Amino acid sequence: MDPAADLDARRRANEERGLDESDLDPDPFVQFGRWFHDTVAARVVEPTAMVLATAGSDGLPSARTVLLKGFDADGFTFFTNRTSRKGAELAATPAASLVFPWYAVGRQVLVAGTVVEVPETESDSYYATRPRISQLGAWASRQSTVLSGRDQLEHRLAEATRRFAAGPVPRPAFWGGYRVQPLSIEFWQGRPNRLHDRLRYRRAELDGPWDVARISP
Repeated sequence: MDPAADLDARRRANEERGLDESDLDPDPFVQFGRWFHDTVAARVVEPTAMVLATAGSDGLPSARTVLLKGFDADGFTFFTNRTSRKGAELAATPAASLVFPWYAVGRQVLVAGTVVEVPETESDSYYATRPRISQLGAWASRQSTVLSGRDQLEHRLAEATRRFAAGPVPRPAFWGGYRVQPLSIEFWQGRPNRLHDRLRYRRAELDGPWDVARISP
């Protein structure tokens, strides 16, 4: 089957089937795993892409797309330059929201919660799995700062390449992981006539029980 036609068929099937309370696992992370597996199986482009929204001390929000690198009962993990805008905003306000925009299959997952830095050992382990050019890129990019031109970035990459030519590329101290610890996880299923299904898990504190509610589209 044509990939585009297959995705359209899956989206329409999801819309027709909808999302009922009886479909949900009591654990939202298990439910997320189900939807994530479905999305990967559907060959959606960049299934790990998620929109990360943060806010600085001035209260202004900002958003960008990052890649999910892991999830479990502790939360959703991503890695970045901690001196970037998002890093500075998370230092000032350690809270964030995520949106998994799986529009091709008619679904979204929305997450909101607190944010913590992952242990250094975890950042080390993930960094070691990155391609060498990506490791070098972490040293070359002073993320979110102004460049005079593309050539300045290329020059920094060349410098990093020369610097570490003789061996492994160590993880920069300014680069590492964050974990979004959810207080709310919403599963959004598109339905006809914009009467979508929205089922939200919510808890008052990180070690508290989850309550599930249907909310209006």
